[in-house]
Amino acid sequence: MVRMSNEKVGKKTRRMVLELAGNMVRDNKKNRIILRHIQLVVRNNKKLSKLLGTVTVANYSILPNIHQTLLSSKAGKEKGDIGSASQEF
Repeated sequence: MVRMSNEKVGKKTRRMVLELAGNMVRDNKKNRIILRHIQLVVRNNKKLSKLLGTVTVANYSILPNIHQTLLSSKAGKEKGDIGSASQEF
């Protein structure tokens, strides 16, 4: 049995995903690999689906519905903000 380091497995997996996604892009006459291409490659490949089947890939261009005060770095610092009341007694 041949044992491979995690680094080599990671490189091979990345190379396989990018190669298959690149082939899909070329077949569909597109210029760029997008997240959808990678997801389709993973779902359509038996080995990759088994390895990455439970992984959730977040798209960087869409933010989930998070309340604005939670996203702000100044949240709760200004006096009178909602949620700035102290819980101390």
